[in-house]
Amino acid sequence: MGDQNTAAASTTASASPSDDLLRVCRIGRAQGLKGEVNVYAYTDEPELRFAAGSVLVDAHGRTFTVSHARMFKQRWILSFEGVSDRNASEALNGTTLYITREQAEQQDRQATQDGDAEEDLDEEGYYLEDLVRLTAKAPDGTTLGTVTDVLEGAAQDLLQIAEPGGHTSLVPFVDAFVQEVDPDAGRLILDVPKGLLAEYPPQGDSSAGQH
Repeated sequence: MGDQNTAAASTTASASPSDDLLRVCRIGRAQGLKGEVNVYAYTDEPELRFAAGSVLVDAHGRTFTVSHARMFKQRWILSFEGVSDRNASEALNGTTLYITREQAEQQDRQATQDGDAEEDLDEEGYYLEDLVRLTAKAPDGTTLGTVTDVLEGAAQDLLQIAEPGGHTSLVPFVDAFVQEVDPDAGRLILDVPKGLLAEYPPQGDSSAGQH
């Protein structure tokens, strides 16, 4: 990306994904010739996160200030300050962008005061990003694995669980399966039916997850 297009990607202090960053979107292909990009949104509040002036950051600490956002056929198209041609926008393909927790909370508070938006923040006081790295346990205390991602499914969000034996399974993030979420304690409690997880219940144990 040429010098004339680096303003939107100025390097700040290293800001690798952490508890202080909430995933917002992944940049896809370029749109047109003037620097616009298609994005895949992870947030439930794109109108807030993609508002003009919103500052997003990538895993390397580069900042991207949104200058304009629009929807076209159910997808979001963004432009960033300093990204003004197709070469610059194509170079961003595949970049995941985050927002700082502080800025997200400020946006959510303002939206709540205005009464014109729902919040990314769950009603129990956590963001979906807070679920990543939590230990998943069964009601009896058995460790089921670790939450490694929260994916957007067709009907609901999905918890990606890395199980102790190396399998990866997906669990719908719904009340029927998620009994408790406690980010402060680093755990969530899952009561899942047999067959949803590859390693639980163990072979020969049919007592767990009876729904």
